[in-house]
Amino acid sequence: MAHETADERHEPDDVPVGHRLRALRRARRRTLRAVAGAAGISEGYLSQVERGIANPSIATLQQIAAALGLKMGDLFAADYTTGPRVLKAAAAPSLTFGVLGRKFRLTPGPQHHLEAFLGEFEPGGSTGDRPYTHGDSEEFLYVLEGEVELHLEGEHFALGPGDSIRHSSAVPHKLVETGGNGARVLWVISPPSY
Repeated sequence: MAHETADERHEPDDVPVGHRLRALRRARRRTLRAVAGAAGISEGYLSQVERGIANPSIATLQQIAAALGLKMGDLFAADYTTGPRVLKAAAAPSLTFGVLGRKFRLTPGPQHHLEAFLGEFEPGGSTGDRPYTHGDSEEFLYVLEGEVELHLEGEHFALGPGDSIRHSSAVPHKLVETGGNGARVLWVISPPSY
């Protein structure tokens, strides 16, 4: 009998949306009270939804998703659990961002306690013209290749291969490639705030 690997396991598609909501809320470390308040519903009602006792309307689901910082489709994504998941390099979602930069999400799904991204910068690339913030998470940056400078609320930190820095994502920050040969960095953010 062959053993199935982690990437061959499949979660059932018919898991109630309430159970998915609970898993997503807990992964984001949000309380029932906080999410219910942000969604404009009672804490008791949200608890009933999560336990499968109440069946929310589409409008209410949209409000709950927004309160969790999710899109409506995230509530129905097949990968919502916290079990092991393999994400093949070729399947990593990517986006172009900032100036001469690309970012690849290394952690599938919105439910995890952390997010990891690979950033690639061409010479002179950056995360953008101005510093930005996202949520109030702990952010860890590790330089894989090249030289970068992290602008963090008026301070500048020069970083090279093997260097790392930790900071709050609520503090305005910007990353700039400074070596002239391009750079690759790893970001880890906990809890997820993108």
